[in-house]
Amino acid sequence: MNRLLIFGLGYSGRAVAEAAAGFAVMATTRGAPGPGMVAFEDAGSAIATATHILITAAPGPDGDPVLARYADEIEASETARWIGYLSSTVVYGNRDGGWVDEDTRPMPTQARGRVRLEAERAWGRCGMGRAVDIFRLAGIYGPGRSAFDDLRSGTARRTIKPGHAFGRIHRDDIGRAVAAAMRSGVGPGLRVFNLADDEPSESAAVVEEAARIMGVRPPPAVAFADMEAGMSPMARSFWAENRKVASAKTQAALGLRWLYPNFRAGLAAIWREETGQGPA
Repeated sequence: MNRLLIFGLGYSGRAVAEAAAGFAVMATTRGAPGPGMVAFEDAGSAIATATHILITAAPGPDGDPVLARYADEIEASETARWIGYLSSTVVYGNRDGGWVDEDTRPMPTQARGRVRLEAERAWGRCGMGRAVDIFRLAGIYGPGRSAFDDLRSGTARRTIKPGHAFGRIHRDDIGRAVAAAMRSGVGPGLRVFNLADDEPSESAAVVEEAARIMGVRPPPAVAFADMEAGMSPMARSFWAENRKVASAKTQAALGLRWLYPNFRAGLAAIWREETGQGPA
């Protein structure tokens, strides 16, 4: 039996669990364990029987928390044959609006990008002799986590910065891509996948489309230069870099096409699901 252990059952982890048909799924929690869950500090027995291990937890100031606690157990596992790590496109750094793809050399320009890249490399070393897949995710969105929620809460901003495009990936496409990689049955070695839609777009366009679908007035347009001073450090870090992330090689390698290749398709599907008109 294929046994998948997910370190961190958050938004993306749940998407993978839902897509992992044919796998017995176990996940770690920092809270009280429930069905299908194991306390993070007690995950040794789950590691010992897992055939596939997925890490969704982000690295902290002290590095990757899973490696810090379980590197030896994972390296010693006699059953694990696949390791997946959910990383971020931040490792590519600023490209002044240029394109990057899966073969582009990472050149992080921020501390969080450098920490991510080090975690990728550390997992490659830990997984030596096994299949190791690195998934570099663009901005994650989906039901309960989209521009609709920002508009409802009154926190949506229509920030104008011409030529500054963001890539995105729908929750369901994350699940499908990781599940496809797990099922591919490749031998030992490292692969890199970009999980980013086919149409990097300006942030304001997404807010405008969400407002159109909802039938509400979009927030007033504000120039980025007028917004920057009041942004959080994290928000400024997102706007400080500009790159377009291609994923055609990923889709070809995994034998799939994105269900939601652009934000318009993704928002329309989220609206259908959230308004009870059918699944996304």
